[in-house]
Amino acid sequence: MSDDTTYDIEFFWDPVCPFAWVTSRWIHKVQAQRDYSVNWRFISLRLLNAHIDYDSHFPPEYEQGHTAGLRMLRVAAAIRRDHGNEAMEALYDAFGASVFDVDRRPEVGDEGVQPRSWLGTTEHLEGILTSVGHDLSYAAAADDESLTAIVQADTDAALEKTGRDVGTPIISFQPPAGPAFFGPVISRVPNDEDALKLWDSVITLASFPSFTEMKRSLREQPQLRAFGLTPGEAGIQEDWKAGSRRWD
Repeated sequence: MSDDTTYDIEFFWDPVCPFAWVTSRWIHKVQAQRDYSVNWRFISLRLLNAHIDYDSHFPPEYEQGHTAGLRMLRVAAAIRRDHGNEAMEALYDAFGASVFDVDRRPEVGDEGVQPRSWLGTTEHLEGILTSVGHDLSYAAAADDESLTAIVQADTDAALEKTGRDVGTPIISFQPPAGPAFFGPVISRVPNDEDALKLWDSVITLASFPSFTEMKRSLREQPQLRAFGLTPGEAGIQEDWKAGSRRWD
């Protein structure tokens, strides 16, 4: 499917990444105040880490979560194929709300329950499809491996803009020639005024051709119901390495 629409922002998202979700809520605030158009595109953590041995590099629940994200993106790819890019904003909103705007569920060790084992299941996907008015038959796309090529193509496009040593989300401003960057990784959604301050600061930095990176590995837990937090409540600080919480 071709799309000749010109967008102000490309936002590459994986539905299971909490930091991408928080950043996307910030982008919504910027979009509303600056009247930007946004192209919501795919990037898969499972495909980004296809070369990684999950058992030695990540906490035990990551592989299942990343795989669920890929299943959800296959569904999104089928819907985009049939309904166009304009269907992606509402779909991502529904995906994210179903994962993160929910009460905290049991973790590993809580009566033997694996965290987020419900992610990407047929029941989960059908609930999302119902909420946005798409046919429930799209849930079967989660198992259609031919759709992985679509997700891979978007993932590759994102990496072409930033390089490969990045995570999610990736933002491209005024594509194809404008600045692109990984992040910003934020844990709280800023208010409307601060949303624009942060946006202008990020774009100013990213617009310098010689600017490469400013980073710290300490991150506050995302301020999300799924993490047991409510707006205004600060999460604990965690030290992250190579895209995951340090756990060794």
